[in-house]
This record gives sequence, structure tokens and C-alpha cells, in this order.
Amino acid sequence: MSHDRIHTLLGTLTDPHTERPLTDSADIRLDGDHPVRVHITLHYAAGHYARGLTMLVQSHLEAHLDDVETEVTVDWSASAVNLRIDQPALKGVKNIIAVASGKGGVGKSTTAVNLALALQAEGARVGILDADIYGPSVAAMLGVADGTRPQTRDEKYFVPVEAHGLQSMSMAYLVTEKTPMVWRGPMVSGALQQLLTQTLWDELDYLVIDMPPGTGDIQLTLAQKVPVSGAVIVTTPQDIALLDARKGIEMFRKVNIPVLGIVENMAMHICSNCGHIEHIFGEGGGTRLATDYDVTLLESLPLDLGIRTQTDNGEPTVVAEPDGEITAHYQLLARRTAAVLALQGADAGPSISIQ
Repeated sequence: MSHDRIHTLLGTLTDPHTERPLTDSADIRLDGDHPVRVHITLHYAAGHYARGLTMLVQSHLEAHLDDVETEVTVDWSASAVNLRIDQPALKGVKNIIAVASGKGGVGKSTTAVNLALALQAEGARVGILDADIYGPSVAAMLGVADGTRPQTRDEKYFVPVEAHGLQSMSMAYLVTEKTPMVWRGPMVSGALQQLLTQTLWDELDYLVIDMPPGTGDIQLTLAQKVPVSGAVIVTTPQDIALLDARKGIEMFRKVNIPVLGIVENMAMHICSNCGHIEHIFGEGGGTRLATDYDVTLLESLPLDLGIRTQTDNGEPTVVAEPDGEITAHYQLLARRTAAVLALQGADAGPSISIQ
């Protein structure tokens, strides 16, 4: 009887990252009677959250079960989500997250790099692929020295370049910064496929792909040839950026790639002298866009000088200030993105066993 009571109580807790009952967001196992051992396994990267959730569940049960002793443990395991039955999974990769924008200048690459580092900070094995063949920037953002070249294996595979613990691959590792990529669409698409399929990704939970802006050849190649698990759309609250973001959402929907949610970048500026908050590019645009398309507003990120300077110096915010306020935004973005992604393949319901 105590097991039934515990399961009912756990169903009253809501996972803030999925906005679903905890029993929908995790595998839950109840063992023993004195005490009852409660094992919760989240389906997404949540190393920091798991520790807090352990204490929350323990105190919740203790407050409602005076006559039952419980011991709670919480861990996580990234679920592999591939809804593209026509595309086999990429070797060495569980999930592929495309970070895209309808236009340039909205901070997409900065968001992609910090999202990847935040997923890693949650305990996941993460890689990042710079899919902007014409203007790769991820290598510089990660502080990889100019002229760095990936090692090769068997004369046909690239070994990812490690940077801040991430496995990374970019066209920047194969050409010099002074080499213009004067290529037509088919050549660009071929280069992207080569970077994806001929890189020896090492057991990644998540591969983050920093997409070029727009809805052109790269996006179509990705949709047709790669088992993308889901897409994140980056925008600013500015009306013109929102118009282009809508095009990005529509494009991914047409090629049957789930849109995991919206990231509203540069949503507000906080004065460093007086703390006044000003919405320079408009207010509430990301929320309206998410509501219109029935997707999640994953996070609103501030316009902050430190984000730019740290990234320019090759030390992105999540690395430069791991305990900082802005890093907390990126970590929340990472958990929400991973959680929404996990739900894409788990809507059939949780696995629960009582022994």
C-alpha cells in the first residue's frame, strides 16, 4: 500500500523542465518496504538538477508519509531520440540538436557554443559541429588556435578537436581564415556531409550543430541526409528577427524535424551601474512566437557585454563564469532543451515498476 501512496505523491510533483508530472518525465522504481527505496532516472542531462531534486523529493515524501521511511536517489540517462525512421542514427551519437536562426546577427553561434558547454556541465558527453561552411566561427569561440588541424585515422576519418572538453569539428580546421569558400550549393552540401559522417564522434549524448542562418542548401541537406532529433530557433525580440524566425520554424516543420523551442536572445539589458532593465530590441516577442507555434520558450537571455568579450577571447561564458548568473541561464536552457527533446520520443508514457 505504501508503494501506491508514494507513486501517487510523486505524480503531484511537476518537473519544471518538461512541465509534466514527474511520473511522466522519468523512470521511477520503488524497492523494499523498510525503508522504501525510491530510484528516479531522468531521461535528459540534468547533473546539477538531480542533486536538488533528490532533496526536494525526500522532503516532499517525508512531509506526507509520517509512517513510511524512504531513501531517494536520482540520476539521469540521456534517451536517444530519432524520429526519422528513414535515416539511420549517426554512429557514436545519440541525439543531434540543430541550432538555427532565420537571419544573422541574433547570437546563434554564441548560443550554440554555450548550450553545448552547458549540456556538458550537466554531465553529458557533447560535441559541436560548425555547419557554417562559408563563415565558420565556432573554433575561434572555443579558443582553438589558428592553424589547428584534426588528426586523421585510416586516411579517411577525422578525429574531433577537443576544446573545453567538447568534441568539435569545423571547416575552420581544414582551411585558413584567409581562404574564401567560393563554392556552389552542391559542394557545400557535400562538405557538410563529409564533416558529419567522416568524423569519429566518441559516444556523444548530444551533438549540437551550429547552422548557418537562413533556409538554404545546408538546412535542406541536413533535413534530407541527417537524423536530426530536434531544432532550436534563436531570435531576438525585434520584429524583423521574429519574421525570419517564423520562416525557420516553418522550414523545419515542412521537413518533419521537431522544433524543440525558441531562445529569445538579447531579450533585455541590465545596466551595470544602476541595475535598470531595458528592453532595447522590444519585449515579449519570443513569448508571442512560442505561443503562436505552440512550442516552448526555452529561455530568454540578456544582452550582456561579458558574453561577447568572453566568447571573443575563446572562453565562452559557461567556461569563464561557471557559477555566474548568465551561466545559470544557459544551464536552464540546456536542461529544458534536453528535456523537451527526451519527450519527443517518450510521449507513450513512463516506465514504472514496483517490486
